[in-house]
Amino acid sequence: MESFAEFLFAVDEAVWGTPMTVILIGTGILLSVRFGFRYQRMVMFNARHTFGKIWGKDQDEGEGTISGFRAACTALANTVGTGNISGVATAIVSGGPGALFWMWFSAFFGMSTKACEIIIGQRYREHYKNSMDEYVCDRSFVLKNAFGWKRGAVLLAVFCFVFGPWTCCVQTEAVVGSIGEAFGLSGFVVAAIIGVTCLVTIWGGLRRISEVMGKAVPIMAAAYILMGMGIIILHWREIPDVLSLIFVSAFSPTAAAGGFAGATVRDAIQYGVARGIYSNDVGTGYGMIAHASAKVDHPVRQSLWGWGEVFLDTMIICSITAFTIIITGAYYTSDATSGTLTTVAFSNIYGSLGGQLTAVVIAVLAWTTIIGMYYTCEKSVNYAFGDTAANKKFMPLYKIYYLLPCVVFYDVQADVLWAFTDILSALYVAITIFIIVAKRKEIFRVFDDFWKRYLPAKERGENPPMVSFDCGKGEKS
Repeated sequence: MESFAEFLFAVDEAVWGTPMTVILIGTGILLSVRFGFRYQRMVMFNARHTFGKIWGKDQDEGEGTISGFRAACTALANTVGTGNISGVATAIVSGGPGALFWMWFSAFFGMSTKACEIIIGQRYREHYKNSMDEYVCDRSFVLKNAFGWKRGAVLLAVFCFVFGPWTCCVQTEAVVGSIGEAFGLSGFVVAAIIGVTCLVTIWGGLRRISEVMGKAVPIMAAAYILMGMGIIILHWREIPDVLSLIFVSAFSPTAAAGGFAGATVRDAIQYGVARGIYSNDVGTGYGMIAHASAKVDHPVRQSLWGWGEVFLDTMIICSITAFTIIITGAYYTSDATSGTLTTVAFSNIYGSLGGQLTAVVIAVLAWTTIIGMYYTCEKSVNYAFGDTAANKKFMPLYKIYYLLPCVVFYDVQADVLWAFTDILSALYVAITIFIIVAKRKEIFRVFDDFWKRYLPAKERGENPPMVSFDCGKGEKS
């Protein structure tokens, strides 16, 4: 096991070296320039057409399976989870406080990359009418529908649904650690509860998943934000020093202190970008999966949710986690890692009750992430079996297989689990960035159609035809 762990660490170090970082951030910068920074600078417009329409009458306007908001909540289940809590904690432990700056940096430009994923998901989706009555898409669907690579698409689909479930082990590890720290419960009991409750939820399919996500994710995210903001407000005088430490550490080595071993600038960049990617899913392709099912009048309108996801995930929740860990000094006074470190940080301020509340929030967010990740893995199964009776028959077996790794391997060392997850994320990023670059002209065509034709016509009071795609039968526009 020790040799295998060292191998994973070496591969993780190699794949998340300078080339991957440059490619990922460089792509985001170029896309942001091409889009005129619309996803970054048009904050009020983006908010009005995403969060501002949650309860609007037109949120279900368009063709799809679920509302744009519920699709976004399914996507947020992947992004708002232990990546924001345990992922940030491990980033700071390994990369120092400066890792947060590189999370911010990659997330700012990554808003455009996430938007491209959503546009692609809407553009190359298919309507599976026979086996599940859902609009579906993932990387495999895009490889087939955009490039005609059917064999490669099948191989990718099999790889994703076989290995995808193993990335959820980091979720269970974080829950077991934080619940154990706060309540002293057995890891086996906690893992078993997660397995049973997740199985009951995913058994109901997309509609039950999206319904649960639409309620659980906003409530738990709000609870965590309020708890974190309480700490920041109580220590508002320390904010300038925290910001200074973050920015200085982003560009110069961080000295060792207490239990913190110190970190180089390269560590800050590597762990900041890698953990940031796992947290907000920018460039991984998950965005095209969750948003493909959305009912929307134009793909670019749904892409505005990419801004909301990244902003809420990284700029707010990840920042709250990092500020709490830095303000309390937990990263150098405690030997804890992952979700346990965040629980310790909240306990330092709020006492045992604060630690318990944090553990509950971590548990629920990890639970929603496991469920959200199931949906993304399910799409690979859907592609491999097609819109057939076999697809429907195989799903119960796959649900059980999906949950086995995260229930059984909950006590594996956190850094080993994160290394494995980083490697898979790097593979997904490489494929997704290739798709975006190769299909950039089509992305830009759809993007320009919204801003230059469709939206101006809507604002003039006209009623232009909605733009919808179904590659199973050809596009309609």
